[in-house]
Amino acid sequence: MITGKTKLLGLMGRPVSHSLSPAMHNAAFSEENLDFVYVAMDVDPDKLPDAVRGAAALGFRGFNLTMPHKEKIIPLLDEMDGAAKISGAVNTVVIESGKLRGHNTDGSGMAEACREAGAKVSGKTIVLLGAGGAASAISFALQSEGASSLHIFNRSVDRAESLAAKLEESGEGTEVRAHPLESLETSGISPDILINTTSLGMKNDDPLPVPAAYLESLPEHATVADAVYLPGDRTSLLHAAGKLGLRTINGQRMLLYQGVHAQKLWTGLEPNVEAMDAELPGVGSGKL
Repeated sequence: MITGKTKLLGLMGRPVSHSLSPAMHNAAFSEENLDFVYVAMDVDPDKLPDAVRGAAALGFRGFNLTMPHKEKIIPLLDEMDGAAKISGAVNTVVIESGKLRGHNTDGSGMAEACREAGAKVSGKTIVLLGAGGAASAISFALQSEGASSLHIFNRSVDRAESLAAKLEESGEGTEVRAHPLESLETSGISPDILINTTSLGMKNDDPLPVPAAYLESLPEHATVADAVYLPGDRTSLLHAAGKLGLRTINGQRMLLYQGVHAQKLWTGLEPNVEAMDAELPGVGSGKL
């Protein structure tokens, strides 16, 4: 029940009508009788500064950001965490004592999804496809989890090298290497975990983001994860990996846990993961 004391949270993006976040967060608040409400807010990119000032003025506890605002929000913030700095993208803002602190929980969401699936990160070799904002946040989180080596494959090797340099500066001890995407099949790298962060897979008829022969060469213990999710369905990559008997992680698991971590930042409490999970449709919900 919304009252005059209800604390406000939300999502800023364009479009936002398809978002699963309001259902996820509000289900957890309802289940735990927490006096919070989460709303979706369609914000014109040119009006983002006004929207952020308005949220602060209205007493919002915080908000999420989705495209196209994840990078545009940065100049409007007072502080950022390490994942946000490395990735150059923010998906969660906490407002406290008049200050706006930016976080990126995408990476920690993927790390949590790996833990849930039984895919150990510490001491393991990981191949990451892509070098954009999601890849940056995920690589930072996996480095923090103690990955032994991280190989970043991207169409623009310069961008992969830039990300690798940032990760090496963080001094976490993980071996980080950048590679051109076309060298993947001949690289000889056999990862424990392969993660796709490219846009390939957003459409059902998208081609595989990796050569089929490379996928077939992965060891039987390997895990294949996709940051992309198709509500109620697996991406082409996960379909192919599943047919090979490999462990797979649907992008909805990252969506779930990035939301879990964001909610904990806002409330200071452990969120009701089961209630949030129940709002995710199809295979992404873990109800396979």
